[in-house]
Amino acid sequence: NQPAQKRSRFPVSLQAKPRVFIPVFPGSNCEYDTARAFRQAGADPRVLVFRNQSPADVDASLAEMARLLNESQILMLPGGFSAGDEPDGSGKFIAAAFFNPAVRDATLRLLKERDGLILGICNGFQALIKLGLVPFGDIRPMDAQSPTLFHNRIARHVSRYVTTRVSSVASPWLSGVKVGDLHTIPVSHGEGRFTCDPVLTQQLAAAGQIAFQYCDDQGRPTFDPAHNPNESVLAAEGILSPCGRVLGKMAHSERRGPNVARNIPGNKHQPIFQSGVDWFRG
Repeated sequence: NQPAQKRSRFPVSLQAKPRVFIPVFPGSNCEYDTARAFRQAGADPRVLVFRNQSPADVDASLAEMARLLNESQILMLPGGFSAGDEPDGSGKFIAAAFFNPAVRDATLRLLKERDGLILGICNGFQALIKLGLVPFGDIRPMDAQSPTLFHNRIARHVSRYVTTRVSSVASPWLSGVKVGDLHTIPVSHGEGRFTCDPVLTQQLAAAGQIAFQYCDDQGRPTFDPAHNPNESVLAAEGILSPCGRVLGKMAHSERRGPNVARNIPGNKHQPIFQSGVDWFRG
């Protein structure tokens, strides 16, 4: 699969510094690292704390989300444990906010009419898959056949580094990598096992929508929990939408720095943030 071509018709202001909208929900905990990663890549991150202490707070937060979505070029859903991953699983609080008609419409305009990008990491990936933005590229209710991220097979939270392999570059988020590249990235989740109908799973693989896979030290995708701690189908760690402009992944590419995990071997720089910003400078 070939990378999507960069756009050159964005206004000069966007090419210089695209705006990134980062909503923060109760339980989010990765917004600072995420905003820093985008800022270092040359973007202008806008962080909004979702307030939910009263119905009026919720209404005001939803209205502000829709406004910021209309003013941004990138939507970023950071990691964490929104609403304590309850009720009935992770990401549902975030998904409920995006099913609000005004927020849903602004999100779909960003994606379908304005060539915008969407990224979700960990809790953000869990929300994207519950919304249908991955793997379908649209906001739709889940049903019994929908893909999901389920409890790790080891039945506990995992917090460790994993090695992932780039399996597709059919996305603006992946313009800075090539198929076969390996990255050593931290994970921290209890519900990261990608599960999917076998027919749809093969369709996703054939369409290049499996962005990253858990692999062993030689770069071979694996179900071995020593390397694939949640035992996702097809060893999938990251999934794309059909258009490639929505990426959801479990591993925390934003959790890196010159003095972070220096005792752990491997390439920890996965340039998805830079690639997303460069999409608007093409």
